[in-house]
Amino acid sequence: MTNEVRTLDYGDRGSVVVVPDGDALANMAANLLLTSAEEATAAGHRALIALSGGSTPKKMGELLAMAPLIERIPWDNLEIFWGDERWVPLADPESNAGEAIRGFLDQAPIDPEHIHPFATEGISPEDSAAAMERTVRDLQGNADVPRFDLILLGMGDDGHTASLFPGTAAVHETGRLVVSHHVDKLDTTRLTFTPRLLNAAFKVAFLVGGEGKAEMLAKVLDGPVDVDTMPSQAIHPASGHLTWIVDEAAASQLARNARHG
Repeated sequence: MTNEVRTLDYGDRGSVVVVPDGDALANMAANLLLTSAEEATAAGHRALIALSGGSTPKKMGELLAMAPLIERIPWDNLEIFWGDERWVPLADPESNAGEAIRGFLDQAPIDPEHIHPFATEGISPEDSAAAMERTVRDLQGNADVPRFDLILLGMGDDGHTASLFPGTAAVHETGRLVVSHHVDKLDTTRLTFTPRLLNAAFKVAFLVGGEGKAEMLAKVLDGPVDVDTMPSQAIHPASGHLTWIVDEAAASQLARNARHG
């Protein structure tokens, strides 16, 4: 396996950074979070960061909880969110936020009031989504569409991202920033940021690893645009930067005609 890091230019579909393996993927994600937090701090505003679930963010969290990163991140200037959540209690191992809190945020010197999981108990899904939208707006002076400094996303082998699944109306939501909805294919309720909020971010980074994602990644990046079947294609920040950080296995089916950066 090569240790080379390659960058491919996919135009308005983003930059693709190909790293050797899952460890390199997690390391690059952790350093991207550090850089985004440092840039926000230097610009004099709080850093709004949205995390995702999955194995790569777990590995990233392990790095963030250890030296040298834990000592370099301006934890007192962070506001941590999640781009989507399952309708389960925070204590459930299926909870994106719960796993991140237990996995690394509990070890980090961050004020718990700066950690913003979705409420999933003692409230309806609709009220939870509305409450999250208010929280996001309040942190940026009730801006029409608040801008996150960094949003980390995954991509499913069905082309979904966050909890925007193929065939769901949430993919086309243009009014609300956060919604709850029923995902028929899973027969479950999910909470998710909408494309309107995701696409307002300064930086969006997809983290995609493993051979099982290769076919779908090639369709999303090289194929025609069809957001109803591949919701990941709905993510294209209007005035921000979109990066796909992928390992060699996930990149194995990408077309060779992408421009090298």
